[in-house]
Amino acid sequence: MTHRTDTTTRIENVSRRNFLGTMLSAGAMILAVRCGVTEEAFDPKDIPAESAAFNPDVFLGIEPDGAVYIVAHRSEMGTGSKTSLPMIVADELGADWNKVVIQQAIGDPKYGDQNTDGSRSIRWFYSVMRETGATARMMLEQAAANRWGVPAAEVKTELHEVVHDGKRLGFGELVADAAKLDAPAKDALHFKDPSEYSYVGHEMPVDDLDDICTGAAVFGQDFQLDGMVYCSIEHAPALGGKVVSYDDKAALEQWGVEQTVELPAFTPPHVFQALGGVAVIANNTWSAFEGRKKLKIEWDLGANAAYNSDSYKRDLQKTARRKGKVVRDVGNVDREFRKGGKVLEAEYYVPHLAHAPMEPPAAVADYKDGKVTIWSCTQNPQAVQDAVSASLGIEKSDVTAHVTLLGGGFGRKSKPDYCCEAALLSRELGKPVKVAWSREDDIQFDYFHAVAALYLKARLGGDGKPTAWLQRSVFPPIGSTFAEGTTYAGAGEMGMGFSDVPFDIPNHRAENGPAPAHVRIGWMRSVANIYHAFAVHSFLDELAHAAGRDPAEYLLDVLGEDRHIDLTAQGVDYPNMGGPIEEYPLDTGRLRAVIERARDESGWGKRELPKGHALGIAAHRSFLTYVANVVEVAVDDAGTITIPRVDTVVDAGLTVHPERCRAQFEGAAVFGASLALMGEITATGGKIDQSNFHDYPVARIHQAPQQVNVYMIENDHPPAGIGEPGVPPFAPALTNAIFAATGKRIRELPLSKHSLA
Repeated sequence: MTHRTDTTTRIENVSRRNFLGTMLSAGAMILAVRCGVTEEAFDPKDIPAESAAFNPDVFLGIEPDGAVYIVAHRSEMGTGSKTSLPMIVADELGADWNKVVIQQAIGDPKYGDQNTDGSRSIRWFYSVMRETGATARMMLEQAAANRWGVPAAEVKTELHEVVHDGKRLGFGELVADAAKLDAPAKDALHFKDPSEYSYVGHEMPVDDLDDICTGAAVFGQDFQLDGMVYCSIEHAPALGGKVVSYDDKAALEQWGVEQTVELPAFTPPHVFQALGGVAVIANNTWSAFEGRKKLKIEWDLGANAAYNSDSYKRDLQKTARRKGKVVRDVGNVDREFRKGGKVLEAEYYVPHLAHAPMEPPAAVADYKDGKVTIWSCTQNPQAVQDAVSASLGIEKSDVTAHVTLLGGGFGRKSKPDYCCEAALLSRELGKPVKVAWSREDDIQFDYFHAVAALYLKARLGGDGKPTAWLQRSVFPPIGSTFAEGTTYAGAGEMGMGFSDVPFDIPNHRAENGPAPAHVRIGWMRSVANIYHAFAVHSFLDELAHAAGRDPAEYLLDVLGEDRHIDLTAQGVDYPNMGGPIEEYPLDTGRLRAVIERARDESGWGKRELPKGHALGIAAHRSFLTYVANVVEVAVDDAGTITIPRVDTVVDAGLTVHPERCRAQFEGAAVFGASLALMGEITATGGKIDQSNFHDYPVARIHQAPQQVNVYMIENDHPPAGIGEPGVPPFAPALTNAIFAATGKRIRELPLSKHSLA
């Protein structure tokens, strides 16, 4: 799992030659920044010699004409990070947004972490962006003060100018002088008061908006090169399958098809390697797809051909009923259960899920003279460099990874297997190759979200509150993708709504059981929080009804007094999503606040609802953000479900881009509805049964929530995650509402498997 390494932020005034090549002119003032955030230690051999001693994450350049260039080192897939991070720099700098140019970075270790994943772009880079802007502003102010012969403390910036007593100098006029100054030390920086911000916390259009709206924006599926051929690949139906033989005669007769190429199967562990199979090469995508349909392939499907969802489900459930590996243990659960009394047990199940982003994976590769250039819709261009260099047996520095816009990602596009396919084929063919996955490829050969079986048991005391709580979670872990045979979850997955359950229960134990993987397992939007939140918050609702209590008040009661929970003191291996615990404590007071606000905003217990309507509530902390959902559901006599209203309350600390934040939580409600209502991936004989939106549907307009109200709690806590934390509490709030409306308890997703008539 990822982690954060903290070092002192370092900002230097650097030369154009060493860092930005020809992007800026020789007269530009350039700041390079190293903020110490990374997923792993840098390997010196991966860093160009001229920058080996200093590996910057972010670049800021100011031209003599006043243009401000900011390098965006994160990918853009709708979350707004490409715009939000430069907004922070521009505000501290005092720049005119109309004079800011955002440049998308290629993959390069000198940028530090580039993986736009884990809801951490703002969280990891807010401070360094602010420091970068403040550094440049102070250098411009000092340059102006020197020219005017006044103290720097007496000058200030106002919309792309430095001013003093009626005198004004534009940024461009000061660049030459400022470029000769040393950057001020970090402890000498002074920052603007947030009340002075013009961009942070305000409504701002996202970069590329006009191009996106007019169709001019370039996504992975759009990119083309002269002389490029198109490719579609038939993969083995079961993971690890290999080609025994194939007949391509009919495929080659298809108009537009030029040839076929066999790609070897991967060597375990599969990680981000190409899956292997038979590639059909054509002069257009349609012909490649049509030719592929005419291939006749004999497969050796391997060991995973025995994988069937139904029998695997039973195995997971059996494991969940047995003792597992203890990941948290408070008090003495066994002794408390031996007291007898009112004891409740429940089992929950969530199937495999697919990412299904709007744009399926796509990449263009051009291999020449031992080097390759890739253009792809990737969340992580450095992962592209790593995976492609390993596939081709070349140095990572010989892989240039360009980032296009992404038509959605949800975690799928941080796994660059499709880039490896394009690179291998380009080397084989000696020309640029575009690999375009179809929707069927996307759904059947995904890195699937793990299927999970969960078992929960609680003893209720005389006041109806749990005195003992046992929970078990069993699922094929993400670690199986990186280390063959891994069956137990890592601390990161356990710390997603499982080992960190915040309830005030004197006797509490959490266990994890083993589960082998038979498909590729990968992180998806909110990861293990999906099934953990569904089970935990559904079970708590069950306890509330068993105790004869109002579910919202019961939730607050079981949460207990406002406090910071020290999981480490309880012996829990808790990564805290890479956030320093002193900055991001597990704070039940903040969770209480979002619950109370959601209760009040939704009219819980005060609003008269029509027949068949009811409310459900759930609250969850994930990605260091606190979210409460109240979902209103309507169930008619035929059992048809509609979702008239959702009230979502969010405490994510400081909010940089409010419009993008609201959009992410509105989108999370639709995403969560899709998963809860109909999301299910199954397998028969090792082959995924679903293939497109007819059998892996997403919520259409009549199924999606009709009204989503998002309330952002404003405070001065450091910024936390935005893209993912809206998903986990949605499903339990929905199913809790269904119970309130119908008396039918949903313990297995999706809802399409149940009759509510």
